[in-house]
Parts: sequence; structure tokens; C-alpha cells
Amino acid sequence: MDRRKVSAFCDLFRCKASGYLPAMPDTIVIRPATTNDAAVIAEFNAAMALETEHKRLDPAILRAGVERAIALGDAARYFLADIDARVVGQLMITFEWSDWRNGMFWWIQSVYVHPEFRSRGIFKQLYRHVESLAKEADACGIRLYVERQNSAAQEVYKRLGMGDAGYAVFEMDWSKEKAEYRSPKPEPMINHE
Repeated sequence: MDRRKVSAFCDLFRCKASGYLPAMPDTIVIRPATTNDAAVIAEFNAAMALETEHKRLDPAILRAGVERAIALGDAARYFLADIDARVVGQLMITFEWSDWRNGMFWWIQSVYVHPEFRSRGIFKQLYRHVESLAKEADACGIRLYVERQNSAAQEVYKRLGMGDAGYAVFEMDWSKEKAEYRSPKPEPMINHE
């Protein structure tokens, strides 16, 4: 057998080099996040922001935001993908009321899959889990936003059946101003001479 074909076969099925037997697929467990997951979620959010938007997030504010989201529950919900009790992927859901549809849209945000576990169907399982829950809850649909330049993610979303909604996202972000108030400001130096 051609060595390249064997190599491609093994890469495709993640075979072990000896024996050419396909490796058993990893069992992916999808579960809601708990307060014990705040550190890994914050770590993943920081990695995602740096990777996709080239932004460095303030770790203290990020951790507090994750902890608050988990505590609130009704405003946002995180779902995690575990393999062998290790968190390998995540997404967060927020909710938007649509008066046009008399229903709730579930927004997918904070999507991240650890680089070692990409292209293994992690996000697909997270998405299908949330899709099922949204249908059970009688949501009117699922939405997400994606960076214009992130064509790889856009292709994944299209393969899952999502389409471009035709909207651009505009914002006014006050978080930078708030961050200044959250950080202690140095006391002015007083000259007593």
C-alpha cells in the first residue's frame, strides 16, 4: 500500500501507526457550566479575543464577568464540551426578545474550541445541544455574530444550516470608560515643601 495513502488514512481516522486500526472517537460530554468552571471559561474567552479580534482583555474584569454570567443564569448560560473530564470547548447563550416574532432568539457568543481539539466536531455538538434546547424552549431562532474576516467560522456556521441575516452590528461601548473607574487611580503627589 502507498505510504501516503496509509498516512492520509491514519490522519483521517486518527489511526494508531501500528495496525492501521481506527482509534475510538473521543466521547464528548456537553454540560452546563458551574462556578467551578469560571477560570477555564475566562481563559478561553481571553484566548478567543486575542485570536479572533487581536484584543487583550483585562483578566480581572473578564473573570468577574464570567462569574456574574454564571450566577445570573437567566441573562446568560455557558455550555461546555468535555473530553475525559477536560474542558475543550465552550459557548455562551444570551437571549433577545423579538416582538416581530413574539419569541426569544438565542444568541451564541463566546465560542471557543481549544486548538488541540479543533476539527473534531466539538462546536457542532455544542451547537446541536443548544439548538435542541432552544427548540424545546420554543425559541424563534438562533443567532450569532462573527468577525467579517473569519471565513473559516462562517463556513462552519453555514454547514450547520445558518445563513447571513443581512445585518451589520453597530455598538457604543462604554466598557473602556467603566474600566477606568474600576481600576484604582494613583493618588496625586502633594508637595509639602
